[in-house]
Amino acid sequence: MLKQIAPEYFEKSEAFLEAVCSDIDRWPAPVPGEVLQLPLMGVIMKLRIPTYRDKPGTSIVQNMHQADAQISMALPTVHEVDLFRCFCPVFFHIQMLWELVLLGEPLVVMAPSPAESSETVLALVSCISPLKYCSDFRPYFTIHDSEFKEYTTRTQAPPSVILGVTNPFFAKTLQHWPHIIRIGDIKLPGEVPKQVKVKKLKNLKTLDSKPGVYTSYKPYLNKDEEIVKQLQKGVQQKRPTEAQSVILRRYFLELTESFIIPLERYVASLMPLQKCISPWKSPPQLRQFSQDDFMKTLEKAGPQLTSGLKGDWIGLYRHFLKSPNFDGWFRNRQKEMTQKLEALHLEELCNENLVFWSQKHTEVETVDLVLKLKNKLLQADREHLPVKTDTLKKLQTHINDIILALPDDLQDILLKTGTT
Repeated sequence: MLKQIAPEYFEKSEAFLEAVCSDIDRWPAPVPGEVLQLPLMGVIMKLRIPTYRDKPGTSIVQNMHQADAQISMALPTVHEVDLFRCFCPVFFHIQMLWELVLLGEPLVVMAPSPAESSETVLALVSCISPLKYCSDFRPYFTIHDSEFKEYTTRTQAPPSVILGVTNPFFAKTLQHWPHIIRIGDIKLPGEVPKQVKVKKLKNLKTLDSKPGVYTSYKPYLNKDEEIVKQLQKGVQQKRPTEAQSVILRRYFLELTESFIIPLERYVASLMPLQKCISPWKSPPQLRQFSQDDFMKTLEKAGPQLTSGLKGDWIGLYRHFLKSPNFDGWFRNRQKEMTQKLEALHLEELCNENLVFWSQKHTEVETVDLVLKLKNKLLQADREHLPVKTDTLKKLQTHINDIILALPDDLQDILLKTGTT
């Protein structure tokens, strides 16, 4: 857009900007997953906004139909950080850091500058993608933040937060936090970081302490030596940090997916069968999540199907089920499945002969049905239910047909009545 707009602006001044704004004002609302055609001063730009289900690092073009293949490149988001650059000082411990973030553990990043602090915190949050990090995180936390007293008090356990700090004062006031990452100056390309062991928290006294991970945490999973060797080899061969980041992001993605797929599979089983959905009854409820039942599924359908990592997967799951990340993920899945049930219920209603039904029932029952159907349409729009446009049109037609079959006085009332 800048390449298109900037040169013309300097030639035509503000009048050109007004024309640009007029074009942009007519752009359609962004819809994730759909290809948008955006006119701009005689040029049509095609844009696809990825959905939350799109995998990080994959090309948009690969997921599109041939008709939409004119979109030739996938641009990273402005929030995408250089993973390898951020984790380089501690990449021997990336798997343990992944566990800490996954479990929503209190974590402090001590860095020499606000930029390094912020980027490292954002890298940590992104390492469990596509799982959303549901706790709070502060890329650059200072003594002036309103939660300063809450986070530095020793009278209660630290909250589930990731803090990024630079002030040496925090080395003392946050020393009681269970997991601290000390980031030193960023290494030059080709410089191989030294392997350092996890350090004890009591050894962290000042911000000048040696870089490393200070914690007493024992990982549930055995260390994956292959990814460390692969990254080390890349450093020795002076592989670009962008390529190293792609390797690291793919590793995190596969690790997270191996962990979350068994949960996805079990939660999908909580969905009622479609044959249980009746148009004349409220949509059925989801079955309750049972930790014991889920754990039983892991023996035959656990992460071992997609990951070669050994370790205490059961213990990791038990810990995760108590975390804010699980709570946020499960609430989102519940919402999605409930909306799917509502959508299926709408489809069942559309497949019924509602006019015939109304002829067999009283006017009071028919009016009640019309009001309920109108509310269904409003709910579908308000909650963005996954319903086809044709289904909604069909339901609206049913409503109109039912109303037209009623006496004139009721028709006037129902046609004027909105939905709530």
